[in-house]
Amino acid sequence: MSCSLSFLSYCILLLVLAFCNLPLEVESRAFFVFGDSLVDNGNNNYLLTSARADSPPYGIDYPTHRATGRFSNGLNIPDIISEQLGMEPTLPYLAPQLTGDRLLVGANFASAGVGILNDTGIQFFNIIRIGKQLEYFEQYQRRVSGLIGAEQTEQLVNSALILITLGGNDFVNNYYLIPFSARSRQFSLPDYVVYLISEYRKILQKLYDLGGRRVLVTGTGPIGCVPAELAQRSTSGECSIELQRAAALFNPQLTQMLADLNSQIGANVFIAANTFTMNMNFVSNPQAYGFVTSKIACCGQGPYNGIGLCTPLSNLCPNRDIYAFWDPFHPSERANRIIVQQILTGSSEYMNPMNLSTVMALDSRT
Repeated sequence: MSCSLSFLSYCILLLVLAFCNLPLEVESRAFFVFGDSLVDNGNNNYLLTSARADSPPYGIDYPTHRATGRFSNGLNIPDIISEQLGMEPTLPYLAPQLTGDRLLVGANFASAGVGILNDTGIQFFNIIRIGKQLEYFEQYQRRVSGLIGAEQTEQLVNSALILITLGGNDFVNNYYLIPFSARSRQFSLPDYVVYLISEYRKILQKLYDLGGRRVLVTGTGPIGCVPAELAQRSTSGECSIELQRAAALFNPQLTQMLADLNSQIGANVFIAANTFTMNMNFVSNPQAYGFVTSKIACCGQGPYNGIGLCTPLSNLCPNRDIYAFWDPFHPSERANRIIVQQILTGSSEYMNPMNLSTVMALDSRT
C-alpha cells in the first residue's frame, strides 16, 4: 500500500513539475523590443558595423547552432520572454522576412552598441540609435496600417508588450570608454546620471506617444563586474567600484522616473525591472545558481577571458551552462533564463510596480 502511494505521489509531482514548465497561456499580442546588444536579435547583421555577433562561436547553443546576431551562446532575454509567454519570437526589423502577417507578431528594433545618448557607441560606426529605432517603429505602424487598417494597428500597438534596455553603454562605451572622455570632462558622474535620466524620460515619453501602453524597462546590470571590466580594472577579481557606483546611482533614479511617468499618465504603463539585483545574485554567489564562475567569460581571451571579442580563435568553455557570462559583456543563455524568471514572477524587490505574470493576468481580464 505504501509503495503504491509513493508511486502516486511521484506521479503527482511529475505532473506539477510539467505544469510549471508550460508556457503561460496568453491571448495573442504583439511584442516590440528596443535597445542594445542585450536584446538585439540580429539587426546589426544588416549594417556595416563592428558591433556584430554573426559569426561562430556565437549561437553555438541556438536551436540551429548558427550565429544569428544575438550576443549570446543561444537565446537572449526577448527570445526567452516570448518562449515563456507562448508567443512567436520576433524578427529583427531589418530582416527581409519581416513582411505580411509576420509583422503582426511584432518586431525587434534593438541594435548593439547604442545608448540613451546619440554619442554613445560612436566607435561602432553604423548602428541604429534609439531615435532611429523609434522612427522605425513609426514606419512599422504605417506598414501594418496598410495590412489591417489604422484602427486595428492602433489596437495592436496599444495591447502589445514592449521591452526596452538602455543605459549600460552610456557608461562602458561612453563615459568610461577612455580616460578623460568628452562626457566625463563635461559632467561629474552624479550630474551625468541626472542628464541620462532626463534624456531617457524623453525617449519613454515618445514611446508612449507612439502607442506603447505596457513597457518593461530594465535597469543596468552590475557593469563593474563583467569580465571585460575585471580584465581592465581589477587586480584580484573585485568589481570596479566606480562602475558599480554608476549603476547604483542610475538604477534607483530610473525606477523613480518611471514611477513619476506613471503618475503623470495615471496608469502603470512603465514596469521597472531591477536587473542589477537579478544579475548581482549570481555574480556574488555563482555556486548557488549552479555556475562555477561569474568572473571568467566562457568565450574570450586574456585575463578572465575579458579582452577583445569572442571569435573562432577565442578560448571557449565546453559547458556554457556553468558560466554566468558568455562573452566579456553578455550573460549566457542560462543566466538570461534566471533573469527572465525574475521578470516573470519576481517580488517587488525585482519588479516594480508588478511582475510580468501579474501584468499578463491583469491584461487578460480587460
